[in-house]
Amino acid sequence: MNRRDFLKLGAVAVSMPLVGKPAFAGKKEGIPFPYLNLDDLPDKETEDAVVYHCDFPQEDRFHGMLTNIRNHLAANNFDPFMVKIIIVANGVGVKFFMKTHKGTKWEKEKIDVERARQRLEYLSQFEVEYYICDFTIKGLKLKYENFFDFVKIVPSGVASIGRLQQKGFGYIKVL
Repeated sequence: MNRRDFLKLGAVAVSMPLVGKPAFAGKKEGIPFPYLNLDDLPDKETEDAVVYHCDFPQEDRFHGMLTNIRNHLAANNFDPFMVKIIIVANGVGVKFFMKTHKGTKWEKEKIDVERARQRLEYLSQFEVEYYICDFTIKGLKLKYENFFDFVKIVPSGVASIGRLQQKGFGYIKVL
C-alpha cells in the first residue's frame, strides 16, 4: 500500500463514528467555538507531540514561535501522523489569536492581525491546534467573536498545559 492509499484509508477511518469518548470538542452555551474540558484534551498519539506556550506580549517573539513550529513540522516532513503540535495561549498571548483588538487594552498597539491570521491558518493545514484560555477571555472581558474562527476554548490555559504534559506532550516556550 502506498502512502496516498494509506492516507485515504486514514481519512475514511477518521470520518467514522467512534465508540466511547467524543471525537470532537463540545459546545458551551454562549461560546461560538469548540470547547474542550480538561478531560477532552487529546491523547498523545504521535511520538513527537508538543505544546507551545504563548503567554508573552512581543509580536516578534510570537512570529519567532510560529517559525519554530514551521521548522518543527518541516523536520517531520509536515506529516501530522509524525508530529502533533498544540499552541496554548493565555494572558496577553491571546491577543495574537484575535481578528480585532477594538475595545481591548491592545487597541492602540500596531499588531499585524492579517499576518498572524495567515500564518496560523497555514499551520492549521498540518493539524496544529490553538487553545485559548477561557479564564483570560473572561478576566480581560474579551468578546469570543473577536477571535479567529479556528481556535478552541479551554477552561484554563495552564491547567491544559499541565494535563497535556501528563499525557506525554513535551513543553516548549520560545524565549
